[in-house]
Amino acid sequence: MRYNVVKNAQAIVGSSGYLIKNPNNYKNKWHEVFGNKNPICLELGMGRGSFIIEMAKKHPNTNYIGLELDINQTATAVKNVEKEKLSNLKMICADAATIIDMFGKEIDTIYLTFSEPWPKEKDAKKRFTSTNYLKLYDRIYKKNKHIIMKTDNKILFASALESLSDYWYTFTKVSLDLHNDERRIEDEEVATDFERQYIKEKRPIYYVDAIFKD
Repeated sequence: MRYNVVKNAQAIVGSSGYLIKNPNNYKNKWHEVFGNKNPICLELGMGRGSFIIEMAKKHPNTNYIGLELDINQTATAVKNVEKEKLSNLKMICADAATIIDMFGKEIDTIYLTFSEPWPKEKDAKKRFTSTNYLKLYDRIYKKNKHIIMKTDNKILFASALESLSDYWYTFTKVSLDLHNDERRIEDEEVATDFERQYIKEKRPIYYVDAIFKD
């Protein structure tokens, strides 16, 4: 997936108070970063940050961390949040495959919002709901395992349901067309930039809320 190049992206990211420059230094210390013991939710692949910013605004008593690999996307997210005053939001520019270096057992919920689908079978291990990643998540959950996922990609969604089920997650909700689902709740209306465009195009949004209680 290609993203727009942001001029001076490195400088924008480097000067932001929302971005954690050395996240590995805060492993097992994220409550100190936020200055409280509120739940911590992590979005992998935050893109331009629209989802995680809105969630942080709606839930001031929950802490949010948005992680994005692409520097241009991260720079845009940083610019989008600078006008806000959110003490419960931090951002990281890093590879999701390294999350166990950044977090101990500190995360309550993981959000996967319109992740790269990796549609070819040979790339299936790169999907954020592959067994490889589910094993990584096990090492950073505080207690119960909790994943909320949204995507417009049918192949990715079918693969996710299979992986999560095989890994003994249970589904509290599955929707094959979230924004036309009468059972949706307020938080499910919080949309990414991609999602808003897909809604205009009348694409169905696939959604799953999955949990594993120890």
